[in-house]
Amino acid sequence: MIIRLLILCMLIPHLIAAQPKESWRKLFNEKDLTGWKALNGKAKYEVRDRMIVGTTVAGEPNSFLVTEETFGDFILELEFKIDDGTNSGIQFRSESKPEYQNGRVHGYQYEIDPTTRAWTGGIYDEARREWLYTLEYNPPAKQALQKNDWNKARIECTRNTIRTFLNGIPAAHIVDDMTARGFIALQVHSVSKPEDAGKQVYFRNIRIQTENRKPSPNDLLFVANLIPNTLSEQEKQNGVVLLWDGKTTSGWRGAYKSTFPDKGWEIKDGTLNVLPSGGGESTHGGDIVSEKKFSAFDLQFEFRLTEGANSGVKYFVTESEGNKGSAIGLEYQILDDAKHPDAKEGVVGNRTLASLYDLIPSIKNPRGLRKVGEWNHGRIVVYPDNRIEHWLNGYKVVEYQRGTPVYQALVARSKYAVWPNFGMAEQGSILLQDHGDAVSFRSIKIRELK
Repeated sequence: MIIRLLILCMLIPHLIAAQPKESWRKLFNEKDLTGWKALNGKAKYEVRDRMIVGTTVAGEPNSFLVTEETFGDFILELEFKIDDGTNSGIQFRSESKPEYQNGRVHGYQYEIDPTTRAWTGGIYDEARREWLYTLEYNPPAKQALQKNDWNKARIECTRNTIRTFLNGIPAAHIVDDMTARGFIALQVHSVSKPEDAGKQVYFRNIRIQTENRKPSPNDLLFVANLIPNTLSEQEKQNGVVLLWDGKTTSGWRGAYKSTFPDKGWEIKDGTLNVLPSGGGESTHGGDIVSEKKFSAFDLQFEFRLTEGANSGVKYFVTESEGNKGSAIGLEYQILDDAKHPDAKEGVVGNRTLASLYDLIPSIKNPRGLRKVGEWNHGRIVVYPDNRIEHWLNGYKVVEYQRGTPVYQALVARSKYAVWPNFGMAEQGSILLQDHGDAVSFRSIKIRELK
């Protein structure tokens, strides 16, 4: 026994030495800007008291202090502080190419936002797709910023997974494959007014880990997965499943039918498409419904409109009213508001894009709108207490509670007044509407809520 203990004591130091150590290295030498270069705007960058200090200059575009080195998979940590009256960001996996907007810096950005919006830690796609993960998805993270004080940012990039943290609190989580490698940059935001010149943002303790990385464990955070028809490990762990597999008609059938329509719908290149018929509502292939029924859920879907198109995603569809045109249910409106006349019907815009059709108009946020022909991300959340939300491209645009007196009053003044207990089924199918116009769907996924 004594010999065994002696051998073990001799081996322990070697076993410890054999374990991979975290290999952090500094990106900033705390003396000068060696390894960095300025791009785009002419904001001032200087080294002061072992910090990088960026200062706004009126009339200049967004300015960036960029690493000369590029990075793929990494964990980046740094501390920042920012003056009120401006915002900033930390670029990562970003690029500057002469052929792209004359060298404009573009790519993923960790937002630094000291305003009342409080989206620090959200992920913005600079000079490309704009917001990928607003902190409307994660309200608790809005409280994490320490205004007028130092804050710690952490960015984890592992293959297609990108996660951000603010002062140790998970902020954003996306899955995306647009850019696998790029530089890191510190942004000084543009200002137009002379009185806004001189605002400063401070960065210090900038370090990166590219080897022996230890990403944070999975959590319950909402995942914005931008890779079509896929599920990440965290989505699976959180109970998200594909409602459409991206390839077949499995799990779906025609409304009032036992099989999938034999015309009017097409599956092509990972998209589920309504074919144009020009004949109006449900005259071609007809609506399709999920075979499974749901009560409380978080439904996500992507959709793409063609010019002048009309469609919708309905929920709590029971088909109990009989075969009388489109099946009845609460509807997330899908519409080209600019070109389809239905946008001007109803009351106060309650038939426009993302509205609760004919009942509640959606909030119109210009930053959340996409051009016709581009993909939109829709989301419908139904909580067990009957609170319901409609989301469009990261913004919550409708919020209501079915069954309340206000809800009943809205129904009584709508086209649905003729249907007893409209929208009040305990459970129902999800429906994709054939309105005779070309519309595409993909990435249809759902998580049941308890």
